[in-house]
Amino acid sequence: MIQNLVRGGVAGAAGTTVLNAVTYADMVWRGRSSSGAPAQVVEKLAQAVGRPVPGSGDSRDNRLTGLGALSGIVVGCGTGVAVSVVRRAGIRMPWWLGGVVTGALAMAATDLPMAGLRVSDPRTWSAGDWASDAVPHLVYGLVTYAVVTAGERRS
Repeated sequence: MIQNLVRGGVAGAAGTTVLNAVTYADMVWRGRSSSGAPAQVVEKLAQAVGRPVPGSGDSRDNRLTGLGALSGIVVGCGTGVAVSVVRRAGIRMPWWLGGVVTGALAMAATDLPMAGLRVSDPRTWSAGDWASDAVPHLVYGLVTYAVVTAGERRS
């Protein structure tokens, strides 16, 4: 079981690395700025649990940015672990479907808190906004699911 959890974490880390690469490439291609949404989600969650992020000005903003990025890594690795556990439990999909489902799961894990905390409203997003969110998550899902399945012993 431990090996399965580690495999999922590694798969999620690989997927997260590719998601970040695709996101940064999109920023270069379109000249768009990075999203402040992860930092805003962290800030609202910290306030909700009564543990505000310390500091002021740039120092606090930098902490929030770092925590936002780290939360993305946690979601990515955690999604990989969840997918690996589900697969070990017997739910096996073709690589393409498993990749799409994995990407959708990771996307929901990031977008639902944003919507729930009123950081962003996906109902108001443009097609470009959706593409800049969906494409990296799809690639994340395909890579993560591929690594999860590649590490299994074939009988």
